[in-house]
Amino acid sequence: MLIILPAIALLAAFFLYPLANIVWLSFTEPEVGVGNYTKLLNDGVSVTVLVRTLVTAGLVGLLTLLVAYPYAYAMTRVSARTRGILTILVLLPFWTSLMARNFAWYLLEQRGGFIEQAMSFIGIKDVVLLGSLAGVTVAMVQVMLPYMVLPLYTSLSSIDRRLMDAAVSCGAPWWKAFRTIYLPLSVPGMISGFSLVFIMSLGFDITPAILGSPQQSLISQLIATRVTQLLDFGGGGALGVILLALTLLVLGLVTRLAIRPKGGRLK
Repeated sequence: MLIILPAIALLAAFFLYPLANIVWLSFTEPEVGVGNYTKLLNDGVSVTVLVRTLVTAGLVGLLTLLVAYPYAYAMTRVSARTRGILTILVLLPFWTSLMARNFAWYLLEQRGGFIEQAMSFIGIKDVVLLGSLAGVTVAMVQVMLPYMVLPLYTSLSSIDRRLMDAAVSCGAPWWKAFRTIYLPLSVPGMISGFSLVFIMSLGFDITPAILGSPQQSLISQLIATRVTQLLDFGGGGALGVILLALTLLVLGLVTRLAIRPKGGRLK
């Protein structure tokens, strides 16, 4: 018990106390009661931004999963040397500043940038992602990709490949064996990766601030505006509490719906 006391103390000092303080301010500033929450629920702007944030985080999670799953699967099929190279490519973004990556996307997405030129080359004109929610989503997917690949690889590498070989040797097509055996066994890794990406995407601030627009701001920007510019600590705290509650609710629903049996059955 004594061994974990320092960890508990750090958790209480740097997480539980600030969280409790935010909750306290949301009910007491500027006056005691639930006024901050009723104002937010009746404020169309706050509700719209909150819904936009949840949808964007969910979309980033799904797109990241679609991109990361084939990559993680390939990592389980290649040699150890090739796997090391693929791992380095995944970890490479961690060695680059997030601000530098965002400004790199700024150059790519701006008018006259590489993306617009590439789209014009294939006949699609005026594709400017800068200042749009689509541009923010694309950049967030690239930033979040390592956080999806690593949990997926851990899950996929633990699946016994002999199950697939046995199913194929019994006459099942590869795609059916994959759908009924391999895919259900990989669900825990998919849930872990999606949950991690979803939670981190909810708090993104730098990427939407640089690549987005005030008309399509996310919840972190709205909280920062309330606290730093309007000095509305109670309203900002209420927004944070509502976001935390909705996050826990959505994650609980996703976990409950995504759980599948650990084994598969060929039909």
